[in-house]
Amino acid sequence: TWGSVLTHAHSLSYNITIDPRPRDGQPWCEVQGEVDQKVFLSYDCGRAKIKYMSPLGEEVKSMNAWEAQTDTLRDIGDLLKEQMTDVTPEKHLDKVGSGPLTLQARMSCWQEDNGLISASWEFGFNGQLCLLFDSESGYWTMVHSKGRWMKEKWENDRAVTEFFKKVSRADCQRWYQDFLLHWEKMLKTTASPTTGPSTMQRMAPDSSYSTWIATGVLAGFVITIIIIACIHYKKREPGPESSVCCWLRD
Repeated sequence: TWGSVLTHAHSLSYNITIDPRPRDGQPWCEVQGEVDQKVFLSYDCGRAKIKYMSPLGEEVKSMNAWEAQTDTLRDIGDLLKEQMTDVTPEKHLDKVGSGPLTLQARMSCWQEDNGLISASWEFGFNGQLCLLFDSESGYWTMVHSKGRWMKEKWENDRAVTEFFKKVSRADCQRWYQDFLLHWEKMLKTTASPTTGPSTMQRMAPDSSYSTWIATGVLAGFVITIIIIACIHYKKREPGPESSVCCWLRD
């Protein structure tokens, strides 16, 4: 599921939304930075404007690496906008009157129990999670049919794959280490929240996965009832009512 990898002590994520046809005054590219899944800044790639959403956001803007970080975030936005036409599902491109499609990406990095920092990407359209990218292995995983074109395009494009790997494994991990010093210091000195709630649309997994899980739970419940019934009837004389138990034993 969306953001399911982030179960460790601390995590750093960037949610990027690309809108090829923004409304008047709205950004075509917006990035929200999150610490432990809570927003600390919002960045308009096109206008290069930053809104600091918390004391942590105000703190990190004094970091030496901050200017380079905004340049990298803008590069991510430019790449995704450039790639959007090629990775948009064909039926959506051909469908007259179809609503605007937004491309969403989430880059995350976090520290494992062994001390190493891992990273990953998640991609989707209009809140639907479609594709996962493991930055360590370079492996793409499609989790929704809308991600088919995206997967076919990017897994065969070495330049794009290397860009995603570099930004998440080098840049994001370096930012994580820099931020860690700031936010742990702030958590020790204040009990108040250092971040704000996210205002961006979250991506959700394919509903078929939820249906599959619910079906499995129901089947397990039915089997449990049958087993209990068999144990109960086993102590009684064989009769018509025990046929189901005999069937299970056979």
